[in-house]
Amino acid sequence: MNAARRGVVVQGGWIVILWLMHLALYTALAETIYTVKKGDTISGIAQRYGLSARTLADRNGLSRPQHIYPGQNLRIPGSIVSQTTTAPKSANLPTAVQTAINTAKVRSGRWRHIVIHHSAIDTGTVQGMDRYHREVRHMENGLAYHFVIGNGSGMRNGEIAVGHRWKQQLDGGHLATESLNHVAIGICLVGNFDKHPPSPSQMESLRILIRALMKRCSISATNVKTHQQINPVHTRCPGSKFPIKTFANFLSRATL
Repeated sequence: MNAARRGVVVQGGWIVILWLMHLALYTALAETIYTVKKGDTISGIAQRYGLSARTLADRNGLSRPQHIYPGQNLRIPGSIVSQTTTAPKSANLPTAVQTAINTAKVRSGRWRHIVIHHSAIDTGTVQGMDRYHREVRHMENGLAYHFVIGNGSGMRNGEIAVGHRWKQQLDGGHLATESLNHVAIGICLVGNFDKHPPSPSQMESLRILIRALMKRCSISATNVKTHQQINPVHTRCPGSKFPIKTFANFLSRATL
């Protein structure tokens, strides 16, 4: 083999090695470690990160994925990328949701606040919440919130459902006083955020929805609150793992 050809082979070998090193580094950076908590399941953890249970089980070499235990560390593929990469500011709401916001007969000054809640359970649908609020909470108008954002269990991950309280411009039923319910739009994210954070898809849908509502109702960023921040009666909602600092940074940049 002549020197020129040997040089090509060596150079080509280094390119392959460097590419493999880059791939390994990217894979490591695109993963994070999740520590299993009491009550967790593979399917539940996978839903939070937008994965299938099989993908998560295979990545962690779990032949019996139903057997996980508190304290066990699981690799979440792609989680850092998916959690920190958000849609561009031009990202739009689904047409049906935007139409519902635009066509509602919103009176000037009708709404002064937007309030964020969690459902405190990891599975939920609009129909189930509505039935609970009517039959158990005895709310005449059912579903207490104006909007619900799904987590992949009962509703699609990041799906935005428009409640009849928004469509009919009814007071909410999500705060402790009638005066606050009269002026506060309620958004509920499905999930128990005392146990885990909202999914990246939920947070992106929340950001886009809030921008649209701020613009439609002329609500300033300072009047977007969590349930805990605005409710006169103490509550943990929307949970200790709701990313309040990240969300506050978003609000600091949000404009009407």
